[in-house]
Amino acid sequence: MSHPEVLGVVVVARNGDRTECYQDPITQKSEYTQSTPLGEAQAHQLGAYLRNLYLNPSSSSHIRGIHSDLVNLKEVHVRVKVGGEGAAVFDSATALLQGLFPPNPANRITLANETTIVAPLNGYQYIPVETVEPNNDRSLEPWTDCPAFQKHVQDVQNSAEFKEMSKNAQPFFGALRDFVFGREASMENVYNIWDFVNSELIHNKTYAHRLPPTFIEQARGYANLREDAIYSDKAMDGIGNIASRAALSSILKALQRIAFNGDPLQFMVIETTYQPFISFFHQTGVVDSHPELKAIPDFGSALAIELRRAPPPDARDFLRFKFRNGTHEDFRTIHVFKHHEDIPLTEFIYRLENSVIDSNREWAQACSISSDSTGWLGLPERATTGSKLADASLGVFLALFAILAMFFVGKAIRRRRSVRLSGPEDRLSAPPSEIVVQYRDQKSHVVPF
Repeated sequence: MSHPEVLGVVVVARNGDRTECYQDPITQKSEYTQSTPLGEAQAHQLGAYLRNLYLNPSSSSHIRGIHSDLVNLKEVHVRVKVGGEGAAVFDSATALLQGLFPPNPANRITLANETTIVAPLNGYQYIPVETVEPNNDRSLEPWTDCPAFQKHVQDVQNSAEFKEMSKNAQPFFGALRDFVFGREASMENVYNIWDFVNSELIHNKTYAHRLPPTFIEQARGYANLREDAIYSDKAMDGIGNIASRAALSSILKALQRIAFNGDPLQFMVIETTYQPFISFFHQTGVVDSHPELKAIPDFGSALAIELRRAPPPDARDFLRFKFRNGTHEDFRTIHVFKHHEDIPLTEFIYRLENSVIDSNREWAQACSISSDSTGWLGLPERATTGSKLADASLGVFLALFAILAMFFVGKAIRRRRSVRLSGPEDRLSAPPSEIVVQYRDQKSHVVPF
């Protein structure tokens, strides 16, 4: 792995500790939760860890040329999942950025009257984030409102293997009932059982003193088995891997931007929940050599994808993957697709290109959503077509249609003085959020999801 020069990094981070969060066993939709001071501290610690690793000039993994003291907003981009667990994920992203770029008194401005103003909190650095809402962008929460994924969940839970696991777990569920206070103790609901027990064990002193030894380990073990089965698939492009298939769209685009010498992006953070980690480790074959990763990652976990450039005469870019489970260990290098060293960026893209979900239209197709249930053009509400050319053509067509309609209506009004319209007005939903990518010495490009 003789690729010492780090050009940039994409970090996928899990949110920190939060209050109990119920998740529907079939739809996988989450109820409201909020972060805790512990969770914010975990995310802040992760941010400080990343700063020391990638922004410290004395680090062997220092990103070449990045501004480390005062953030350059062209070099850093942050995407935050705000669907299920959204409040906790957003708070974790904020805390991570506080650790990554702490307050700096140099964050100041001198006004025309020669008065110097330092940003609040002794130079706090305000870094904008892109919130990703599932109503208009499915890249960070593709598993909800997805009929094909719900069928996958039901198929998993109806399988012989799952029923055998459920049978083996019955003695434990019987012993646990006095500690879950009326919650359904079953393999189908085991994630919620573990989440409750874990939350109480952390936050409730009385509960922690009463819970018998090994109960939390057993609950976590069964929850790992279920979530690993739900968020994985034997086929790389299978519906069970939908969490990582959609997230990889943002990851690959960021890596390509970092690799392009004319683009200033060098550091991207994707703040999300646990699901994409499980799917990614299956989709890229990491679990073949690291079976311990067939599990729910701890709060504050992170996957770092480093883009490294080979020394001359080899002009290729390579990727190195590092994973950190929770906040109590350092990054360790893991390998994808059975490589035992860094993988070329081009090969990584080639292996994944037919399984990545790049647009809302592709998400709808993967989820078996018909045009009748998604509205005009067969797309979810507030979605684009998934093709920049098609979107532009559609926009031009609608604009011309509106101009012609106004022209003929105007003529009719002049002739008849009044026009009566019947029937409801058709409305098109608003377009989704778009990222405007400004390349050096080039025009801006709009990159829709």
